[in-house]
Amino acid sequence: MSTAVLPSPIRSYSKPFAVRNPQSLRWTVPEFYELGDRGVFDQRRVMLIDGEILEMPLPNPPHATAEGLTEEVLRAIFTTGFVIRAEKPLPLDQLTDPIPDVAVVTGSIRDYARNHPKTAVLVVEVSDSSLDYDMDDKASLYAAASIADYWVVDLNNRQLVVMRDPAVDATCRFGFAYATVTKLAIGQTASPLAAPGAVVAVADLMP
Repeated sequence: MSTAVLPSPIRSYSKPFAVRNPQSLRWTVPEFYELGDRGVFDQRRVMLIDGEILEMPLPNPPHATAEGLTEEVLRAIFTTGFVIRAEKPLPLDQLTDPIPDVAVVTGSIRDYARNHPKTAVLVVEVSDSSLDYDMDDKASLYAAASIADYWVVDLNNRQLVVMRDPAVDATCRFGFAYATVTKLAIGQTASPLAAPGAVVAVADLMP
């Protein structure tokens, strides 16, 4: 992960100010969106994590395929009363929008015509080069936001990692972690918490 290079700030101030020591400039979600609207991130995949803008690599063919397969599987499960959002905003607080690969939210598409959803019943990240980050920092982030069901499609090890039961954990970056972590191999299945009667085969998520 690397911070995106920003050509110009969007803040303005009415009078001069003095800063005794250099400090990190943290961005808010509205400012992050405004930068996007201005075209600062054209041809880039970025996310906002705790006020820091991070650039993600463009998805390679296996990643893009797995993401599409995941979206397809979840659309068949979550029909009326749910919306599947792929690589769309999910602002968790004023300083964070991780832009998850796939998120399942309640309601209908038009419910989010004016505001993005702020939580999800299921978040799925497809991971290869970002596996360590998705398993550690991003897991802590989602746990801190009380996302009850977080899945990582681990392309490196061809497995699905299911994380549940967010709990306080001071050793993690955002102070929370998932107490239950289950690794499922090809041939095994998982059921979303929000659709316990549904069965997802791990093999169906793999390219």
